[in-house]
Formats: sequence, structure tokens, C-alpha cells
Amino acid sequence: MDAVVTAGGIPQPGEPLYDYTRGQSKALLDVAGKPMIQWVLDALSAARSVENVVVMGLGEDTGVSCPKVRAWVPNQGEMLENIRHGVIRVIGLNPATRHVLLVSSDIPAITGEMVDWVVDAAMQSDDDVYYNVIERSVMEKRYPGSKRSFTRLKDIDVCGGDMNVVRAKTATGNDAMWSRIIAARKNVFKQAALIGYDTLILLALRMITLDQAVKTAASRLGITGRAIVCPYAEVGMDVDKPHQLELVREDMARRGRGA
Repeated sequence: MDAVVTAGGIPQPGEPLYDYTRGQSKALLDVAGKPMIQWVLDALSAARSVENVVVMGLGEDTGVSCPKVRAWVPNQGEMLENIRHGVIRVIGLNPATRHVLLVSSDIPAITGEMVDWVVDAAMQSDDDVYYNVIERSVMEKRYPGSKRSFTRLKDIDVCGGDMNVVRAKTATGNDAMWSRIIAARKNVFKQAALIGYDTLILLALRMITLDQAVKTAASRLGITGRAIVCPYAEVGMDVDKPHQLELVREDMARRGRGA
């Protein structure tokens, strides 16, 4: 499977990580002696399931490297546009591509083994979208103090993962769906309408299971989807705030020391 790494995020003044980045890419923040994205690229290099990699939002002059990278594509602005352009580039490199692995550049603790697990778990079926979630107990045991946000469902409390799989044609060909998603990105009421207010009420009352929530949301968007409960907290340990950056820095430094 080919992978798209999204690395276009540049924190703006007033945002949590601006004092650390000062107008530079978040992906290049130092984590235990390496740019954060380098850890991600190292994991993709080690993964047997990943063939080619496209990096969105950085140029090859940034000093990071990966033998599997086939293209460096400029930042397209919004996350969804970066994903779409990345998948289009993958298809250009490999027209036979069916599914693409989407990986955020701010999950530096992932390993090749975790990447392979995500790909293998997804390919047990033939859906349009596969969304990884991490159970609260798994995240809080691995990263106490991470202060992640959790969605409380009838059967499980979860947070989202940042390594997911999408069908290539779904990412590039369903213009109506993507137009709805992009139009809703800054409007909470439009976002709610995407999955239905009835579903939101069931979520609020914890009367819907994870599987039911995903199937309902996918159906409203006209696609098929499956939630994957991932056993690796690292897949959901993205760096959005200073305390999360420091937590990951300390954790990765211990890994480097073999602790």
C-alpha cells in the first residue's frame, strides 16, 4: 500500500504551538534529536506493507529523508485538500492503487510494526474509509496526562487515531461528498447535519455503539466505512499542544536510551 504523509500544518499566532514553531512547520519540531516527521518516515521505511510515500506540505530541502518517498508536494492549504492532492499524486505514481494509507506527521511514536498492523487490519474488508480509534484505557495507560478528548459511546470511550486508510477513488472522485465536507469544516451546524442531528442526540445520550455511529455517518455521506479499535496508543498520540509535545519528547528520549 502507498502512503500519504500530511505535513502542511504551520501554527499561527495565538495557537498552542506557535511559541515553539514561530512560523515554521510543526512537522519539523525537534523530538528526541530528530524532526518529528522523521520518526514517522522511519516507521514507514520499516513497514513491510508500505511501498511508496508522498509527503504533503514539505520540500525535499528540509533535511528529512525516507527511501520510499517518491514525491514532495507543496502545501495545498486545508487538510482535506492536502489529502486529495496527495492521493492524486499516489495514483499518478501507481494507477493500480486501490487504497491509500493516510498518516499525520505529528505522531512520532509510531513504529513499522504499528503501521503494518493498521494496514493488515483495514484490508480484512473492502470499504471506502477505515478510521482508527483508541480506547480510553489504552491511551491513558500508555500516556497518562496526555489529556486527549474522548467520545463516549454506548459500548466504548474512544479518541481518534491519526493513521487511517481510504479508498483512492473515494478521496479523489466523490466530488459531492467532499464539497459537503469542505463546506462544513468551519460551521458546527453544517458538521452536525453531515451525520444527522438524530445521531448527535444518540451520541450525547450514549445510546449508540461505535459500529452503529460509523455506519450511520458513512451512510449519510454515501460511502462505506469501518471503525478499527487500534491497540496502539501511539497511533492517536498526536502533538497538538505544548504539554503533549513535552510528553512525547520525554517518551521518545527514553526509547532512545532503551529505557
